[in-house]
Amino acid sequence: MSEIQTSTLKRSFGMREAVTITVGTVIGVGLFTVGANVVGLMGASVILATFVAMIVSVYPALLYAEMGAALPYAGGTYKYAALGIGKPMGMLAGWNFIISLVAVTSGEAMAFSFYFKTVFHVFGCELPISDVFIACFVVGAFIYTNVRGVEITGRLQNGFMFFFWGVALVWFLMMIPNVDLQNYVRLPEYVDFKPAGFIGSVAMIWWCFAGFETCCAMGEEIKYPQINIPRALFLAPFIVFAVNAAFQWFLVGIVPTAQLGAIASADAPYAEAMKIAGILGFPLLMLALGIAFGGDFSTLNASIAVPPRYLFTMARDGAVPQIFAKVHPKYKTPYVSIIALGTLSIALIATDSLIYIASLSLFADLFYYVIGIAAALGLRIKHKELNRPYRAPGITIGAPVSVLIYIVMMTQLPSDALLTGIVWCALGLLIYCFCRKRYAVNEDEALSSQILLAETPSAEEMEKMDREYKIWRRIVTAAVVIAAAIYALPFSIG
Repeated sequence: MSEIQTSTLKRSFGMREAVTITVGTVIGVGLFTVGANVVGLMGASVILATFVAMIVSVYPALLYAEMGAALPYAGGTYKYAALGIGKPMGMLAGWNFIISLVAVTSGEAMAFSFYFKTVFHVFGCELPISDVFIACFVVGAFIYTNVRGVEITGRLQNGFMFFFWGVALVWFLMMIPNVDLQNYVRLPEYVDFKPAGFIGSVAMIWWCFAGFETCCAMGEEIKYPQINIPRALFLAPFIVFAVNAAFQWFLVGIVPTAQLGAIASADAPYAEAMKIAGILGFPLLMLALGIAFGGDFSTLNASIAVPPRYLFTMARDGAVPQIFAKVHPKYKTPYVSIIALGTLSIALIATDSLIYIASLSLFADLFYYVIGIAAALGLRIKHKELNRPYRAPGITIGAPVSVLIYIVMMTQLPSDALLTGIVWCALGLLIYCFCRKRYAVNEDEALSSQILLAETPSAEEMEKMDREYKIWRRIVTAAVVIAAAIYALPFSIG
């Protein structure tokens, strides 16, 4: 075998990193931009769209838990689809996953620039630097840290997430006196629940959940993936729901119902909401710092780290040029893929259109999930012999229903996003066809040659992992219950 074919990545992440990388990819640009814009469209009823978005994410997360535990290596949906329903579909899945998170990186960097400038606005200063320049600079910084190794990526991710939560809790406490409970019992006059409008809102909120399977893409770098990947995926949709519901609750509470429409198109909806409510100074500073250096940085770190693992695996398989399978001799990271996709993110930033970027990402997300869900069923049928440490229940019904739901959401996307997505898919297939001939790709590769060995933890390690998982499960359960209960509170007290 060639050096490229035998190169592997280093297992350095535990369950905590699997959770924070996954959740960090999700909690960011969607929540603080277009997801918050939906609050301006729906008012307090946004909790219904958020709940539906969670529901349609839970079962696919179980399917990914099954596939991630059974096939623990870099590449995620690309590998699952290639083995379950054919390599061309695997190529399309991986290709769309890549552009989805590249777009997330671009959108997140732009969101960072919006909230970073808000920090200066608090002090009465106007930063004389363009949003595009700030966004490009921060992407360049994260390209550098990701090339330096997964240990740095993991430590940064934990730091960003815990900083975000610390600041968020302080901000929540400061906002409570400013919350008007009457805002939850009355909706803006323009809100309607026609199916098309509601499905469109659910689709935009669902973008805040897209990426719940991110840890699967880094399966080759997660320790004891047969245990840690399913556990991370059992938690991820519920964590994202709790975070979105909590932030949405405060957004509704501090903005008078009659003025909610103003945040429907704001670049930085939370900052705009606080200005409308007249909440300036230290609370606004805390919000901007938490979002920019916690939420935005955690998503940027994760979204720059994950897509290169897909491109790396696709190149190692000969589906794309094999230069992308090169591993850094010192840091053991797919550095060529990291640099290439980071550069593509910078190119998208140059469009200076967050709505276009979000729509493109949403198309790619929905499309590759459709393929991934179908792959889970395909693997069950085609590879019954595959060892599955976890098996998702009811797959013959759950998988087709999930595919149908995601296709329906795709119908609500803008035409320019659909067109760009189709062109991107066509380009991917052309590259695949060229590389298949160039590298003489074997279409019938044995499943046994695709599975990497997964270590078994010692009894002491397993006990420690179980304790950590129980703590996470209790915290997440409490967070979901509280997030749902606070919406019912205004009705219970009249």
